[in-house]
Amino acid sequence: MRTAYKCRAYPTPEQTAVLNRTFGCVRLVWNKTLSERNHRYRAEGVRTSYRQTDAALTGWKRTEELAFLSEVSSVPLQQTLRHQHTAFGNFFAGRARFPRFKSRTGRQSAHYTRSAFRMREGVLTLAKTSTSLRFVWSFGEVDLAALDPTMVVLSRDPDGCWYVTFAIDTTDTTEPAPAEPAGHAIGVDLGLTDLVVTSDGERIANPRHLVRKARNLARYQRRMARCQRGSGNRRKAKAKVARAHRKIRTARQDFLHRTTTALVRSADVIAIEDLPVKNMVRNRRLARAISDAGWGELRRQLDYKCDRAGRTLVVIDRWFPSSKTCSVCGHVLAELALSARHWTCPGCRTRHDRDLNAAKNILAAGRAVTRDAVSGDACGADVRRQGSSLPRSAVKQEPRAVRHSA
Repeated sequence: MRTAYKCRAYPTPEQTAVLNRTFGCVRLVWNKTLSERNHRYRAEGVRTSYRQTDAALTGWKRTEELAFLSEVSSVPLQQTLRHQHTAFGNFFAGRARFPRFKSRTGRQSAHYTRSAFRMREGVLTLAKTSTSLRFVWSFGEVDLAALDPTMVVLSRDPDGCWYVTFAIDTTDTTEPAPAEPAGHAIGVDLGLTDLVVTSDGERIANPRHLVRKARNLARYQRRMARCQRGSGNRRKAKAKVARAHRKIRTARQDFLHRTTTALVRSADVIAIEDLPVKNMVRNRRLARAISDAGWGELRRQLDYKCDRAGRTLVVIDRWFPSSKTCSVCGHVLAELALSARHWTCPGCRTRHDRDLNAAKNILAAGRAVTRDAVSGDACGADVRRQGSSLPRSAVKQEPRAVRHSA
């Protein structure tokens, strides 16, 4: 299992110059390799292997025009070729979209393997630099002096902040101990008004970080729009916009970390619905609100935190009618509008809160999956959609109940 620790870095002016030069070379190698890959495939109809890109990089260093590539460490350049080879593999396997060109105004990064850095008693020294890199270690439970990273990633955000990430391969002795049993199971329903509603009745309101900072962000964007392109004032204004986005992003990340940690500590089994976030953000009316809520990030954090703590995360299929099913008698409504936050079951006359009822149904479905997995009746996988109906739009769909005519 691989674990990463990311913290702020504060390079000296000399280190900043070396790293900026490295970022530029990494970006050039990526873009030039991607361009030649595309050109060769269009002209000859054949793919380019990693060995061919490696040979091309060696040839570029021997030319007078690109001889400056030899002035930086060769490890980040080789890692760039490996990452692009992996990106194309993921694209052809259908796991990712086609690789894109890198921009000089976006986030910059360089990957250093063991041969390109030295880590001794918590002091990090990178290749092509004469002094150690200063960074702030904020993980008190981890001994920095005993840290043995397999890779170090230096990155710079568009707002000018520097970060260093230490990737380590954990073993049974270095992995955290499983959490104490809580003797409890919960179902979690995600929403926009209330970000999380649990089957216990607990509600966690959506903080709406982007909405609260929208006025300041719009003001910075207007100032940037008034500046002349390519000028120094526009570059400063753009950095302010990037800082505003960073504050929103970090506030959202902190809130999601606190929320997911509390959920993992409170229950042994957590059942959650598999929401198609990638498709749901195509709805132009809800895209900003869904992205601001961070449903996908919440699901990702629950996944790895449950794995570390020894908890069980059960993912219920997105087509399970959790909102339209009565959690008392099991009656399924034929229709339920999104605006209806409460409804009365026609079978048992129970008054339901839409989100709380959905959380209870998700918990019941999660317990059924866990019970079947233990008894051997199922493999413990997700609850799958029945029938041959296909998705009809980008928003969440729930199957309609079949009506029999008399």
